[in-house]
This record gives sequence, structure tokens and C-alpha cells, in this order.
Amino acid sequence: MTNPAPPAVAWITGASGGIGLATAERLADAGMRLVLHAGRRPDGADTLARRFGPLAEIYVAEITDADAHRAALDRAVARFGRIDVCVPNAGIWPHEDRPLVDMPTERIRRVLSTNLEGALVTARTFLECLRRCGPRCDGRGASLCFVGSTAGRFGEPYHVAYAASKGALRAIVGSLAREIVDLDPRGRVNMVEPGWTATPMAAAGLGDDDAVRRAVATMPLARVARPEDVAHAIAFLCDLDRAAHVTGEILTVAGGMQGRLVRAPSDVDPAAIRGEATKTPTSRSS
Repeated sequence: MTNPAPPAVAWITGASGGIGLATAERLADAGMRLVLHAGRRPDGADTLARRFGPLAEIYVAEITDADAHRAALDRAVARFGRIDVCVPNAGIWPHEDRPLVDMPTERIRRVLSTNLEGALVTARTFLECLRRCGPRCDGRGASLCFVGSTAGRFGEPYHVAYAASKGALRAIVGSLAREIVDLDPRGRVNMVEPGWTATPMAAAGLGDDDAVRRAVATMPLARVARPEDVAHAIAFLCDLDRAAHVTGEILTVAGGMQGRLVRAPSDVDPAAIRGEATKTPTSRSS
């Protein structure tokens, strides 16, 4: 009698809230074990520990600290056996509008360091781990799924550093989809590209009625996404079976956002949209 394959193990950065937390919930529901990066917030780590208990290895670190990530993955491999899935999710979006001509160098560096360097360091650490552990014995391939933004496709005036950091991920997906198969012949690299999503990071922007009207006026589906909407898409691309032949792809979850108006901004009711964004589907019990 053959032994059943061990559960898949997923590493998620920026997991203490928003899309990262919703993704952890979905992957736990799918039976995966978790390695959860809680940023630099010990309180976030405590919340994750209460929520996921023995399902997860949880740690706090600066997102660009490769040594801290390696140490966390070493602990997780010792505990769970390997790492199969990686979701580089950690990122920042400074809420203050600033044209590039007035944007401080420190803001540019901080955004690019967190969103772009952080994603690359995360991906590299995952690939190092994959090289050490080798492909799964059951033939199912590893999955690396980035979290981008529609700002990386359409641009975002007054947030050009953020748009640049997310636009670069598109090139990274295409590049790493070719590289990962050197380490795992069935390994895959994809990205989910959210639009406006009701997360703590976006709360300041979504508090501005005019900003909500401008955003939703480009969407056939006139509402802001919930973290769960994005997490379901990530969970699909991370599924070792259902998405086994999907790689190098970018899945946009943005209500059909287009680079043009599909309704007059005056026809948008920000209060109704905020209400839709806070309707949370039933989540797993803790």
C-alpha cells in the first residue's frame, strides 16, 4: 500500500491582513500547511498564531531580509518537510498623491524596495528552497504566484513608483516561468492582478468619494473587490492539480476594469460600493 502524498505547504508574505490573510484562509481551507510572514508586526504574528495554530509556522521580518526568510523556511521544512507554494504578497501603497516631480527620493526607494525588491527576494528564497528539496515525489509541480496591481498595467498618476513596482512584476512572471522548470519540470509561475480592493492598505484612498467614483467608473462590475475575491483567484493558481497546466499567466481581478470610462462618475454611489466591499463571505472557523 502506497503512502499518501503529504499536504502541500504554502509560504505567504504580508499575511497578517487584507489579501494575504484572506489567501491564508483559502489555502488552509484547501488543506495546505502554511508559512506566514507577518511583516514587522509582532501583534500580527500573535493574531495569525491564534487563527491558524498548528497549521502554520509564523514569523516576523523585514520583507527584504533574505536571511530571516531563509531561517523561517528552514524551520518550516524541518516541521512540514518542504515548501510547495509561494505567494509574494507583501507591499505598500503610500496614500498621499504626489506627482513624480515632487516625489521624495525616500518614498521612491521605500516603495521599490518593499514591492519589487521584496518580491524578488521572496521568489529567490523560494527557488533556493525548491532546489534543495527537489520536486514533489507525487509529480505535482511547485507554484509561485505574485500579487500585482492594475496600476502596473494602466499606470497610476501621482503613484508612479507604485505603478512601476507592480509593472515590473509582469516581466518577472514571464522570466521566472522559464527558469522554474530548471528546478522542477512541472513548476509554474503566475500572477493575480487586483484592482481597487477593500484592504487596510487601500482604506485611505477608498475613503475619498471622488477617488471611488473615478475608479469604479472604469468597471463594468460597479464595486470594489473584497480580499476574498482576490484570494480565491490566488488559491486557484496555487492549486497543484486544478491549475497544473497554467503558467506565465496574469489573472486580473478588478471588476472588468478598462482603460476608459464605462459610466459617468456622477452615476457612482460610493456609500453603496463601500457597503458591498465590506460584505464578507463566511470564512473558515478558527
